Formats: sequence, C-alpha cells, structure tokens
Amino acid sequence: MANTTIYDVAGAAKVSLATVSRVMNNPEKVNPETREKVLRVIKELGYRPNAIARGLASRKTTTIGIIMADVSRSATAQLLGGIQDIAKKYEYSIKIFSFGADEDITEAMRTVLAEQVDGILFLNDELDKEQMKIAMDYIKESMVPVVLSNVFYDDEDIPSVAINYEAATYEITKRMLQYGRKNIYLFSTARKYSINTQKEAGYIDAMNEAGLEPKIFRTSGDVSVNALHFEEFFKNTKIDGAIAVRDSIAISFMNVAQDYGVKIPEEISVVGLQNTKYAILSRPNLTCVDTPVYDIGAVSMRLLTKFMKQEEVGNNKVLLPYRFIRRKSTTSL
Repeated sequence: MANTTIYDVAGAAKVSLATVSRVMNNPEKVNPETREKVLRVIKELGYRPNAIARGLASRKTTTIGIIMADVSRSATAQLLGGIQDIAKKYEYSIKIFSFGADEDITEAMRTVLAEQVDGILFLNDELDKEQMKIAMDYIKESMVPVVLSNVFYDDEDIPSVAINYEAATYEITKRMLQYGRKNIYLFSTARKYSINTQKEAGYIDAMNEAGLEPKIFRTSGDVSVNALHFEEFFKNTKIDGAIAVRDSIAISFMNVAQDYGVKIPEEISVVGLQNTKYAILSRPNLTCVDTPVYDIGAVSMRLLTKFMKQEEVGNNKVLLPYRFIRRKSTTSL
C-alpha cells in the first residue's frame, strides 16, 4: 500500500498506535499473539516506519507537535514564542502542523500522529465541535499527551491553558456601560473561533443585564476586507462604543471611522481584546484587555511536559490572569 502510515497499521490490526510503536521498538513488552498480529499487518501493508518511528525508543530528542490553523496572526506568533522558549530549555524539537476547518480533519490527524510525536500542543481554534471531537478522539486513541493552548473545547479530561475570555469581555463591556456608552457593538469574525465564541458570550451577558440589545457585527480578519465592511457600516450606523475580538479589527475600524470624520475617543470609545504590538502603533493608541499570550504558550509547554513525564498535575484547566490597559482610544475605563 502506497504511503501506508502507522495509523493504517493500527486500524487494520485493531490495536492502538502505542501498541504498534511498542511492537517496533520494544517488542518484548507486547504479548506474543498481539505482536505477531501487528507484524503480520505491517508485512501485508508494506509499512516502512520512518526514522522517527524506528528511533522512538532510543532517541534523545523529544518531539512536540504543534497543531495550528493560521501562522500569520500576531497573537499566534506570541503564543509560539512562549512555547519555543520553554521547549528550548528542555531541548525539545518542535514540528508544526497547519490545517484549517475546510480541510479533511481525519487525514490531517493521521498525518500528525504518523510522525510519532511525544506530545501535542493544540492551537487550532477554528474547528467546530464535530471537527474537534474527531481530532481529540484520534489523540486519545494514540495516547499521546495533549494540551489545548488558547483553545476551548468542552471536555473535562483534556488539559487546557487560556484566560477567561467570557469574564474579560463581560467586564470590559460593563465598564464601557458605566462610563455612559450605550450603543456598543462587538466586532467579531465571520468565521467561527472557539475563543471568539467565549468573547461574544461575555458581551451578550453584559448588554442583556443592562437591558440593551447586543449588536454583533461580523467581518473578516483580513484588513483589506474588513475596511470595506466598515465603510458600508458607517453609511447607516451610529454607535458610541466598539469592542473588537482582534486588535487588527479594532484598528481597522478606527481608521475608517476617522476617515469619516468621527472623533476617537470623544464620539466612539474603542477597545481591542488582545493587546498585540499593533495596539501601541495605532493612532490613537488602542485600549485593550491584555491577553498574556506569551505566558499562555509557556505555561502550556510546561503543563505538557508534566504529562509527558507522568508527573502529578493538580489542575488540568489553567486560567491565567488578565488586565486592562487604558490608552487613548477610550476616554475612561
């Protein structure tokens, strides 16, 4: 069979990926009946383990697989920075796998697991619940340790590191309301992301509590596209407050608003929900909820290390603290 993977062998033999790995590297640890069955399937399928698989038992390098959707986002770069710095301390090797929600998740996960990684950091936040279940089921079956890094998925058994985005967005919306802003929009993405869903929930709760209608305007993460959306938006809409799930969206909105002669922050207060490097480059500087993305990456890598070493972990759901940074895009907060 061309391009046969370890997953194909495991499926045909009806055993776990870990069992196939043990047959190849520590055959004495597998009972004879199972060992013979796996070896027979390997021969029948013509499976040739790659160098990583052959050296799994004796290699000195630990390989971490990082699963992500988009490497171009500024926040993703910060996240990777935290991961990489901790990985260097442990002398881990990093392998990046990138795929989106429009790809075959089953095939993508087969590719990842065929590489025999020792642990997985899952950064891909654009998969829906069904796609996430497929991905997590593959990882669980492989018995490879995994940590969700800045990704939300409703499974108590899967470790994760993030901040409470729902609480943060709820609080910043309440603050804007307290300072007299009433017609507040949330600018979110047309594409669904697990983090943005949390942010939307916090905003909606705060607006409902105030007896005001939540208003979510969906646009693109692509600045060239959302600028056109905002030009149409200003033709028919009046607002006094804007909260954006990404700093790039907030800054794009401010640029268009000022082109239309709108004064920021006198007429519209604007807040970003990331605090990327672009927040201090915009004019005016952008007020933000400071998401400690670098720290999320670093803590995720440390947590994954504990699981790989089978150390005791008190809490597998880690929520890091956040803070508000007031700059010139709001009059007060």
